[in-house]
Amino acid sequence: MNVVTLFKSNVTVIEIRYYTFESQFKTTFMPILTVLLILIAAGVLLWLVNTYIPMDRKIKSILNIVVVVIVIVWLLRVFGLLHYFNNIHI
Repeated sequence: MNVVTLFKSNVTVIEIRYYTFESQFKTTFMPILTVLLILIAAGVLLWLVNTYIPMDRKIKSILNIVVVVIVIVWLLRVFGLLHYFNNIHI
């Protein structure tokens, strides 16, 4: 009996599903610290643009809306709530 046969005989369906879920969980979700750091960086950059770059008020509001929508879509993708956006890379 070789190692592969021994391994196959000792692994149950539940264990295979657990290992599959564990590997998908690790690759799908980013650590919460990374998510927080990216949100803070996006907020600081948006604040810097709003504070120090002179623009018309309408342009700033459009820029703010675009950034907020991009961040929301990114968060939904990170947490796996938008499966159909997997092929789009931002």
